[in-house]
Amino acid sequence: MKKTIGEDIPIPFGTPLGRMQVMLDLFRECWPILSWAAQNYRRRLAKKCRVVAVVGTFGKSTASRCIATALGRNPDRVSQRNTKSFLARGILQIRPNDRHAVIEVAIGGPGEMAPYAKMIRPDITVVTSIGSEHHDRLGSLERTRAEKCEMVRILPETGVAVLNGDDPNVRWMKEKTKARAVHFGLGKNNVVRASNILLDWPQGTRFTLHVADKEYDMNVRLIGRPMVYSILAGVAVAYAEGLSLSEVLPALESLSPTPGRLQPVELPNGAWIIRDDCKSTVETVDAALDVFSEINARSKIAVFGEIYDPPGSPDAIYERVGERLAKVSSRIILIGDEDARQYYEVGIRRMGFPDESLVYVNGNVAEAIEILRKWLGPGDVALIKGSHRQRLERIALSISGRVVKCLLPYCNVKTSRCEYCSLLGQRWTISKAQKDLS
Repeated sequence: MKKTIGEDIPIPFGTPLGRMQVMLDLFRECWPILSWAAQNYRRRLAKKCRVVAVVGTFGKSTASRCIATALGRNPDRVSQRNTKSFLARGILQIRPNDRHAVIEVAIGGPGEMAPYAKMIRPDITVVTSIGSEHHDRLGSLERTRAEKCEMVRILPETGVAVLNGDDPNVRWMKEKTKARAVHFGLGKNNVVRASNILLDWPQGTRFTLHVADKEYDMNVRLIGRPMVYSILAGVAVAYAEGLSLSEVLPALESLSPTPGRLQPVELPNGAWIIRDDCKSTVETVDAALDVFSEINARSKIAVFGEIYDPPGSPDAIYERVGERLAKVSSRIILIGDEDARQYYEVGIRRMGFPDESLVYVNGNVAEAIEILRKWLGPGDVALIKGSHRQRLERIALSISGRVVKCLLPYCNVKTSRCEYCSLLGQRWTISKAQKDLS
């Protein structure tokens, strides 16, 4: 018995990771029964709990942690396994006396959000963004917003739609519900908004928070303008629920960054790594480069993987990102397939970037680690950006002192992050995987 890891890379059932993956796949197959159980549990035993559903193309995980913090819940208890049976489990874990619960919801294709909404029956729906991640399955932003909007449509008249007012495709959802709408963002028309945003590297971000007609000085640990939106989502939910901001805001200021999402990591030699290795849609790539461009450092090293499912022409998108990389980076390490490298290099070289400061390592994680070790010194900052399947967090883990021997170029296993994987410290390669199956 085996599971496929990466593209054609199998993982034997005899390994702990293989067994865990099989068990989770069996758990996913229980979705019809679990969804029925969760729907009935929600209607009967958990009916008094006010459930917050968090949807959107990107920004959900950090927003969910901010919302849980604002509501006095443990932010690290919000599950990032956010589809089918895992959503049902989240509902079934609600205690009858819980005042609030936060459920992060994702979709894998068309027609999925409506049954999720029917099961969850949210009292509050938070929509963070509409972006390109579902381009291959939904085809357009209009179809994506219509799919995500199902969680807003189902809100009762007594419910609240907490919407990113700066995103026109999210703002559009206000007309699709009879629930009260609370907008957050940077624009002046938002009820909850931020101004005077200043990156305070590496401590966090400072900004002025506006809630209705009141102002507050905020100093949060999250890094950069993109993460301010998540803080605003948490404040907006607290505001909609009538909670005291005097208690909510200090809790949000102390919230730590979400692992793998613009997460700064200090190294023993005085260098820093910014881990943004969980997603690599074009919107998150641009957001990471926006933050990277604001940082003052002795040397700035970009370690960049592939862009996930770029909408439109891939070559044009890669070339544009390559130009941005050349503008903000002192050195660049490209890791990924040959087509991505060629497209990146067109934009990088167009900006006159020096050849000696540009390295391509194909899918060789070990080589990328070795080069980064040589380049990183006191006062330097490295941004690690790549897709989930590339698992570039292995680079950050190794640089931080963990033993990393897994050399797979791609890994689609979703059982756990690399830092918890039983195969991280084993020499795991394509040839070894194939040999173990023979």
